[in-house]
Amino acid sequence: MLPVITLIGRPNVGKSTLFNRLTRTRDALVADFPGLTRDRQYGVGQIGPKPYVIVDTGGIGTAPEGVEALMERQVLRAIDEADHLLFMVDARDGCSPEDIEISQRLRRLGKPITLVVNKSDSTDPTFATADFHRLGLGDPWPVSSTQGNGVRELIDRVFEQLPEAEGSIDGEDTQEGIRVAVVGRPNAGKSTLINRLLGEERLVTFDLPGTTRDSIFIPFERLGRHYTLIDTAGLRRRARVHEAIEKFSVIKTLQAIAAANVIILVIDAHQGIGEQDATLAGHIIESGRALVVAINKWDGLDTDQREQVKSQFQRKLAFLDFAKLHLISALHGSGVGLLLDEVEHAYANATRDLGTPVLTRLLEAAVQEHQPPIVHGRRIKLRYAHQGGRNPPIIVIHGNQTEAVPETYRRYLINRFRKELKLLGTPLRLEFKTGNNPFQGRRNQLTPRQVKQRQRLKEFTTRKR
Repeated sequence: MLPVITLIGRPNVGKSTLFNRLTRTRDALVADFPGLTRDRQYGVGQIGPKPYVIVDTGGIGTAPEGVEALMERQVLRAIDEADHLLFMVDARDGCSPEDIEISQRLRRLGKPITLVVNKSDSTDPTFATADFHRLGLGDPWPVSSTQGNGVRELIDRVFEQLPEAEGSIDGEDTQEGIRVAVVGRPNAGKSTLINRLLGEERLVTFDLPGTTRDSIFIPFERLGRHYTLIDTAGLRRRARVHEAIEKFSVIKTLQAIAAANVIILVIDAHQGIGEQDATLAGHIIESGRALVVAINKWDGLDTDQREQVKSQFQRKLAFLDFAKLHLISALHGSGVGLLLDEVEHAYANATRDLGTPVLTRLLEAAVQEHQPPIVHGRRIKLRYAHQGGRNPPIIVIHGNQTEAVPETYRRYLINRFRKELKLLGTPLRLEFKTGNNPFQGRRNQLTPRQVKQRQRLKEFTTRKR
C-alpha cells in the first residue's frame, strides 16, 4: 500500500493549500476562513520521490462543541490511518496555546511527526521557526504552501523517515470505477446516505444546513465492483447564496455533476419537492448524466404526507419520467441497498452500444406510425439513424428538412426510442442532420443543339402571336 501522510493543525494554518500544492490539483476548497474544511479529503501526492496518499483534515482546537466535535472525530480517524503526520503551524501567528496543546496530544500518539511552519516566506526562516522549538517536536521546517517554497524538500525529508518497505513502492493502479455524485438541497441527507453506503462515519453529518462545503471524492468497492462516491454541498436558490464560501461550494457541486457518470438526486420528503429541486434536476439533464432519484426521510411520513409527496413529484418533476424513483431512509437504511443496483443499471443504459440497423428499423417504424409534418409544401423525410455518443446516448438522424422538425415530434421520437430500447435511468438526445444537395445553386449548361432548339421555339412562339 502507498504510505499515508496526514495534515494536522488548528484552523486556517494552510492545510488545504498545502494539500492542493502536493496533489497539484484544486480539489480542496481554499479561503481565508477558519474551519472551512470539515471532512477528510484524500489525494495522491505528485511532489516527491515516490507516490503517496495525502490526507487533508479539518482544524482541531480546544473544547470542541457541536459540529467541531464531529470534525475532530474525523481528524482522529485520519491520524489512525497515517504513517506520518505533518503538524502545521502559522509563522505569522507564532506559537499559540492551541499549538502547544495539539503538540502534547500528538506526542502521546507515538506517530512520526514533522513540524511544518507555514507562511514563512515573508520573513527569515530562522526567525520564523525560532518560536516553535519549544514544542519539542524536533527542528521545524519552514515552507510556503502558496509559493511552494520548501515543499519538495519537506517531502524528501518525510520519506527519509518512512520505513523502506513502504517508501519504495513504485505506484499502484487505482480503479476509479463508476463516479456517483450525490446532490440535493442542504440538509437533505446526502452525507448520511454516503455514510450508510460505506458502512462507516466517513463524512461529518450534523443537523445544520451547509455542513458539507466541499466536494469529497471517496473510492468504494462493493461486491467486486469499484465506485467513486462524491459528496457535494447542498444547492440553494441564488437569492439565498450570500457568502463567498457558499458560492465556491455551488461551483464545486456543478463541477462534480459534470465529472460524474451517475447522479443520485436526494430529495427531503419532509420539505417536499420545491423549485430548487426542479432547478437542480434541470442542471442534471443538461449535463446528460444518468440519474437515480431518492426521496429521503420517507419513514417519518404518514400515509397522507406520502401521497402528497408522490403527487408533487408527478406534477413538478414529470420531466424525470425516465429515472427510477426510490423511497429511502438514509438514517435507518431502509431502501438504501437497492440504490447501487439501480446506479449500475442506469450506467449500463447510458453507455450501451446501439447498432445502426436497430436504430434505423425503429426510426422507420416510428415514421410509419406517425409521419413528420409537411413544411413548405414538402413532407420532412427521415432516412436513417445511428449512434453519435454515449453517456448520454446520442442518436443522430439523417434526412431532409430536419432543421424544421418541431419539438413535439422530437419528443415523440425520444419517447419511442426510449420505450423500444428500454433506456431507463438516462437522458436521451437526438441530433438531426440534413444531407447536402450537390445540385443546389448550380445551373445546367446547355449544349449548342439545346440552345438552337430554344431559339427556334422562341421564334415559333413569336410568329404564332
